[in-house]
Amino acid sequence: MAAKRLSVIQGHIKGSNVFSNNEHRKTYKIPQRRQDFMKWNGWGYRDSQFLYDFDNDIIHFVGARYPLANKKFPLFKSWIKAAFGVSDDCHCKPKHEIKIEDLPVPTVNKDFLRDIKNLKVFYTDDPQDRLFRSHGHTMREVFMLRQGSFQRIPDLVVWPISHNKVVEIVKAANKHNVVIIPFGGGTSVAGALECPVDEKRMIVSMDTTEMNKILWVDKKNHTAHIESGILGKDLETKLAEYGFCTGHEPDSAEFSSLGGWVATRASGMKRNVYGNIEDMLVHVRMVTSQGVVEKNCQVPRISCGPDVHHFILGSEGTYGVITEVTLKVHPLPECKKYGSFVFPDFETGVAFMREVAKQGLKPASIRLMDNDQTMFGQVLKPESESILSSLVDSVKMFYVIRIKGFELTRVVGLTLLLEGKREDVQLLENKLLALGNRFGGVYAGEDNGQRGYLLTYVIAYIRDIIFDFGVLAESFETSVPWDRVLELCKNVKARVLKEAEAHGLVHEPFISCRVTQIYDVGACIYFYMGINGHCLPDPVHVYEELEAAARDEILVCGGSVSHHHGIGKVRKRWLKQSVSGVGLGMMKAVKEYVDPNNVFANGNLMI
Repeated sequence: MAAKRLSVIQGHIKGSNVFSNNEHRKTYKIPQRRQDFMKWNGWGYRDSQFLYDFDNDIIHFVGARYPLANKKFPLFKSWIKAAFGVSDDCHCKPKHEIKIEDLPVPTVNKDFLRDIKNLKVFYTDDPQDRLFRSHGHTMREVFMLRQGSFQRIPDLVVWPISHNKVVEIVKAANKHNVVIIPFGGGTSVAGALECPVDEKRMIVSMDTTEMNKILWVDKKNHTAHIESGILGKDLETKLAEYGFCTGHEPDSAEFSSLGGWVATRASGMKRNVYGNIEDMLVHVRMVTSQGVVEKNCQVPRISCGPDVHHFILGSEGTYGVITEVTLKVHPLPECKKYGSFVFPDFETGVAFMREVAKQGLKPASIRLMDNDQTMFGQVLKPESESILSSLVDSVKMFYVIRIKGFELTRVVGLTLLLEGKREDVQLLENKLLALGNRFGGVYAGEDNGQRGYLLTYVIAYIRDIIFDFGVLAESFETSVPWDRVLELCKNVKARVLKEAEAHGLVHEPFISCRVTQIYDVGACIYFYMGINGHCLPDPVHVYEELEAAARDEILVCGGSVSHHHGIGKVRKRWLKQSVSGVGLGMMKAVKEYVDPNNVFANGNLMI
């Protein structure tokens, strides 16, 4: 096998199966190969991306899946040059050829393979399948993929089709001392899917995405029982056939899985109305090496000591595999309405959001962008927008700047999404409009609100194009009490700039933030950071040093190490500080009981 070559053609790796022979393929259902339509070394669909047109010196978006489809962005390249200090000639492409010998040779446990074959589940050691499931989407992982650098990847991929099959696979792994890393949507930005480099045992990636059925919907009790491998977009589509939705809409909803949401304690853009994943969860089944963890009833509340669900929520694949989940579901909203405001500065926007929370107003989504992100939103206006649209925007800008006296270098934008019964949405909109006026905001209309909300789904594609210009970028989030929101935002930005200077960066990093979710007692803040990696001997290390400093500052300012991305491997160093030594010991004690042979040895959290 080592003599064969893997060729990458438009991001697609071709290789041959070793363990799954033709007879095996005929006997069992071949799972959907997501790498056939998704990028293996970047974000999202292979047919959707920002591309730089050398001949016309312009960036455009290809693919028909998003509102930006096939549109040109004349300001985008200039923004990249200005924001990161890159030059015209620094555009580069990722590595386009990978050889089989570049990949680690699979470690084989023949006894485990024999048992797996008898279980009649599909499995493969195809290099493409192994590599695709070897990573999530941290900056480091994507950078290494683009450079063709691979230290350790799964040795085998298996696709169980039911809870019972998972039970049998885990039994076999425990019996033969094999490692299992659960894989759902592969969207982790915490390093959760990376294989520990020093692991000598056979590593099996358990891809749950063939477990993608809604097993039942209870219309009387507004609950649905669902297999954990279903992806968010598919879940909402299938539930809509019953007239329901979950309302859980993270930025990664197209690609992330239900099991992954539970395993990371996920949060969505519409949590104000529908709650976070822990608020939606009614029942869950998890397979450990010691057996199945689940409650014996599906009731709204139970008082039986500590809640075992909280051992599963946020467990990040270290205790077992989540197989089935019962969620609260909601009737499809009768009305959806977008909106937006412009405020004179970030401080006023935060004060407005605080008042929204104090008054108990519940827009499904409310998000405030700082000035940098607000200005970047203008960069992503396509060339093809109509003359009338441009004229309207010019009139609005004239009103905001000349009449209201807002400063262009301080102005911020806020987007809204309202969902529910028509009369309730109208009443809420009226209250928000009155409140916005009270805080000196200018209503910017439904179109800007919808555009800002839908842009969320293409933000991750932006990182791939700026990677091509030698820019390393990442996002990270936190939650913080209301009285520390402004201090935290200011101090984290200042800390990043100070650390960049200490590391000798020629050009200042781009560091911006937005407030994305509101609570009674605080808010979630999302940071976006990027640096010019040119002329740095180890740009990944420098970037990670800056990000670590930012996280240190977040904790100093009273923020959390994570709001919804989880811990993984990236944030492990701050876990003890976050939950106390005793708390960390409790996690370790649970691990030692449910997984004494460390079958689930992904190295996340405290391990």
